[in-house]
Amino acid sequence: MTPLERRASTSLASIFALRMLGLFLVLPVFALEARQYPGGEDPALLGLAMGIYGLTQAFLQLPFGMASDRFGRKRVIVLGLIIFALGSFWAAGATDLTGLLLGRSLQGAGAVSAAVTALLADLTRDEVRTKAMAMVGASIGLMFALSLVVAPLLAATIGLSGLFVLTGILALLGVIVVVWVTPAAPPPLIAKGRGSLTNVLRHPGLLRLNFGVFVLHAVQLAMWVAVPAMLVQAGLPKAEHWHVYLPAVLASFVLMGGVFVMERRGHLKKVFLSAIALIALVQLGLLLQSTATAHLWPMAALMFAFFCGFNVLEAIQPSMASRLATSEVRGAAMGVYNTLQSLGFFAGGWLGGALVKKWGSPALFLACAAAMLVWLVVAWPMQTPGRAARVLAPVQPAV
Repeated sequence: MTPLERRASTSLASIFALRMLGLFLVLPVFALEARQYPGGEDPALLGLAMGIYGLTQAFLQLPFGMASDRFGRKRVIVLGLIIFALGSFWAAGATDLTGLLLGRSLQGAGAVSAAVTALLADLTRDEVRTKAMAMVGASIGLMFALSLVVAPLLAATIGLSGLFVLTGILALLGVIVVVWVTPAAPPPLIAKGRGSLTNVLRHPGLLRLNFGVFVLHAVQLAMWVAVPAMLVQAGLPKAEHWHVYLPAVLASFVLMGGVFVMERRGHLKKVFLSAIALIALVQLGLLLQSTATAHLWPMAALMFAFFCGFNVLEAIQPSMASRLATSEVRGAAMGVYNTLQSLGFFAGGWLGGALVKKWGSPALFLACAAAMLVWLVVAWPMQTPGRAARVLAPVQPAV
């Protein structure tokens, strides 16, 4: 990486980290703490307040991505982070569950993931793109692991309201990073919005990646409906689950260096397909564990294998999507990609809970394994980005 690429990668990864840390700090304790608010006795409203963030994200990722193509990445990122901070402070001042719901929906309206990913792609060369995306993925994984450790401690000290204040402050720190640390973005190349979006939605390579990111995050969230209970069954108290998650996440990062070596040798497709197959095998392993008494060491091994596959896919998929789109439509392409990611979270939580409620954990893991195998079939004909045709869009002449 050049010095500019390192600066771009570290600063944009830190923006993701600051924003996601705030989100992750709330998630482990939200369901318990929110019950203390008026209206918290309603499970349906409680679930909606928790999941509404992902739904508003899904609706606004594409508009924010397309806006970044037209008005510039950094402007859109700053606006989104400010909206996210306002939603956090609104939730901090909420006196009932409806107020929390409105704050969470406003948080989701700050949908900057597409613009941040597009900016990272603008500022890095294709040959180091996967490494840059891996830095973003690593920052998110570390924040998730950190939140599992510190969220219960912070909730006991400052409460849910204090966690939302902290989340807002972290978002404003992200604004400072964007304005003063992140390198200047290239000027926007304005594409005709209708034609550019049509081309993005019809591109075979992007369609495969968009289907894949939906499946990956649906499976990720769905499996977490059952995994915590299985760890408890294996003898690990809920407060100590990070003893499994944190080492698994950290150890999986060690293997990422091998991905970059394989990419340089032209084996990116093999790594990609192998990661999909690995997560399918993890689901089958969890299926076996769920049909009898779960045991701690097999569960820990399965978590390590899952994070290995997940982190590889989290680095490779957005890298490939950004390479398949030229800069004038990259925000739109990443907007569609992140919309499907958010919808995957929403569908995974909803369908995962429904499957466990009606047929139990084995049905959940069987469905997750089947979804991963369908994705493997869909992804099999993919071309590596160097050989695949890029998405092109007509550019309006300057006036």
